[in-house]
Amino acid sequence: MHSTATSLAQARSDAEDRLIAVDEPLAGLQLRCGGELPGLIAVPALLELVRKARTFNLKLARTIRASDGKDSISAWIEVVPDADGCAITIRSWQSSPLPPEDPLEVAEHRSAIDRTLAELTARLDAQQNVLTVESDAPDLAELAAAMRSGFGKPWTDFITVSGSSHQQPLHWRLLDGANVAIAGSQRTWRASLLPQQAPGQEPTGFELCLTAEQPPVQAPNEPEVPSAPVMPQNGRGLVGRDIAPVLRQPIARIIANAETIRTRMAGPLAEEYSQYAADIAAAGQHLLSLVEDLADLEVVEAEDFNTAPDRIDLADVARRAAGILAVRAQERGITIDPPRMGEHLPAIAEFRRVLQVLLNLVGNAIRYSPDNSQVWIRLEDEGARAKVIVADQGPGLSDEQQQRLFGKFERLGRSDETGSGLGLYISRRLARAMGGELTVESAPGKGARFILDVPGDLLAAAPVTRTEPDKSGSDSGGD
Repeated sequence: MHSTATSLAQARSDAEDRLIAVDEPLAGLQLRCGGELPGLIAVPALLELVRKARTFNLKLARTIRASDGKDSISAWIEVVPDADGCAITIRSWQSSPLPPEDPLEVAEHRSAIDRTLAELTARLDAQQNVLTVESDAPDLAELAAAMRSGFGKPWTDFITVSGSSHQQPLHWRLLDGANVAIAGSQRTWRASLLPQQAPGQEPTGFELCLTAEQPPVQAPNEPEVPSAPVMPQNGRGLVGRDIAPVLRQPIARIIANAETIRTRMAGPLAEEYSQYAADIAAAGQHLLSLVEDLADLEVVEAEDFNTAPDRIDLADVARRAAGILAVRAQERGITIDPPRMGEHLPAIAEFRRVLQVLLNLVGNAIRYSPDNSQVWIRLEDEGARAKVIVADQGPGLSDEQQQRLFGKFERLGRSDETGSGLGLYISRRLARAMGGELTVESAPGKGARFILDVPGDLLAAAPVTRTEPDKSGSDSGGD
């Protein structure tokens, strides 16, 4: 029995669970886990055992497991409570080196944390030119507006890189992690450039994340005065104006903290607790996506919602969408076949909204298509109308499913936690707001073709297009 085994070390805790006397090797573990001597027990499993023994006034003995960041430790501990605290006896102690961490996995975890903490995110092409930008931080409003009006320009034109006077984008590796100064903000910002690339290939684009070292400055509380109900402005109602900005930051912090715990960046943790943290992070991501979708829903359903049509090249927008999602497709062995360089299809539509629709269509195709399949993006010129077709090799849709596909919150009976069922509904509303339409053609077992139709640019030169593939597929999920 362990109770009669030779004692390796002794320790003593007081009534507040602080170690007031301790022998090695427990003393060293206490310090390596961030504790003090004397100080509150810093080994989570030991603290739990001591508290249970003291709470129930029972002698407890069991194996505890801990880690100091380098070694995994297993020890048999006996705890005997008394009026002044607990007597702790170590009967056995075993340690073994932790396996080395995968650098790629660590980098992915850090990228996930940067994404959730970012107060401004932007999509960049391979030359670091701005494609899209999203931000709700008050002190980044000026920057976001400038970037939205400057699509196609290098993102470094809109900020100042600390310690550099270089006016053109440096190599992305030099900019990743750089401190930047932003006009209109007193906070310190760090830029993260997350490359979108397949293994062994050059990046096809980047995701830019700006994170601050300090939290946002809160405006001083003002006394509440009765007022008339505030009507939505610029398509932003209760969710987009009031709820989404308030929820984004705390949800992002929850996700980031859960990712930190899951990846053990904050210290050693048992595997089961790491999995709990992973579940929290996944649920947080789903909630954050739902908040964003609800904010978009409110925008497109506002009576005064409109788009900003311009002369655009649908072929260029399609290639950019394919580049942004290329890595996600590569992970599933899916090939995206976009319009080739040299193909053009002039149209009259809002660049940002067309890109948003195509990202939804291509993203859905990747999510729900079989592994090692193909997704095509094709163009059709009908003079007054310009069309982009996204097709894949999925299982197809029945007539009844096609009728329901573009409905609000429609997920076609899926029970997984991905998607809100708003993506296609919002995409169709955007298409119609640009004077176009979004439709689907499909049959069970024969895949589907999602067709975005917008006004053509009759004043532009005749475009060069390819015929679409014979085989097609389906995004049978319908986000």
